[in-house]
Amino acid sequence: MLLELRWDQLQNALGDAEPGVLDGRLLSRAMNDELRGVCDALKERGVRPRLSVVQVGDDPASSIYIRHKVRACERVGIISIHEKLDAQISQDELHRRLRERNDDPNTHGILLQLPLTEGLDSGEAVMAIDPVKDVDGFHPANLGQLMAGRSPLEPCTPTGVLRLLRAAGVEPRGLEAVVVGRSVIVGRPMAVMLTRSDATVTLCHRHTPDLEALVRRADLLVVATGVPRLIRGDWIKEGAVVVDVGINRVDGRLCGDVEYDIARARASWITPVPGGVGPMTVATLMENTLRAACLQTGWTFRCGELLSFDEAGLVDLGRAPVRFPGVMYAPVAEEA
Repeated sequence: MLLELRWDQLQNALGDAEPGVLDGRLLSRAMNDELRGVCDALKERGVRPRLSVVQVGDDPASSIYIRHKVRACERVGIISIHEKLDAQISQDELHRRLRERNDDPNTHGILLQLPLTEGLDSGEAVMAIDPVKDVDGFHPANLGQLMAGRSPLEPCTPTGVLRLLRAAGVEPRGLEAVVVGRSVIVGRPMAVMLTRSDATVTLCHRHTPDLEALVRRADLLVVATGVPRLIRGDWIKEGAVVVDVGINRVDGRLCGDVEYDIARARASWITPVPGGVGPMTVATLMENTLRAACLQTGWTFRCGELLSFDEAGLVDLGRAPVRFPGVMYAPVAEEA
């Protein structure tokens, strides 16, 4: 474990939330306070964690998201560099810029803000990022390591969802979980993570026949489709836990993929939109940036203490063929 948060410090973060509300703002603040301690400890060892945010063009929504991430860096103590590239940049030039960040030893994390402008291939661009600096967890090497149960950098949004569940005392083991949405960013890694947590998982999407019937069975429902109020509130099983990842603007107001008011009356726990999963995604990005800094500089943070790999009994087997230490991340044991 590269960076182990002190959950005895975080477990009560939702204490001031409205009953039954998975308030990501409260937990993200508590996480950022904890992560500031990690960042300060690294600085004492001469490591200044640095995140490079690369934006192509000037999409207004992307600019807003980047401002949230830059502010979070300031709160935690991470140095952030925002590089805005021309919307007409070529694919080759974008890759060259990303490789420059790869080769900079003072840059520990690289975040390529998506979506890219028309004509650019985001999948190819993500593959140009060094996997050990891919703090979004989108590189195929990281996604493959996630499937093997050994990745140090996992996608931020599903990781943030698990953090929220843990803070609320929701144990996925034995639950029937339904994930609506099959994106590489949220849905598919979310299904893998919940399976790893011993839930029985159904992965579906907005084109799934009789989606209502599947949703009605769910003890734990995670929705990430980008379709406003796709899931009706009266589909929610009494006492279910509902995690709404969607954020949409309808008639000038933000809403999720779930019909919130009716769903809240039926659910035991539910995330608000905004203020639920979004802040957790940003907090987990900060966590991943510090994980990446630890990975690249030979430190691990356990029980409030920063230890060298040697002190922690970890062995770095080198950086080829994929640049991950091998012994550090033994595959997670899974039952058939």
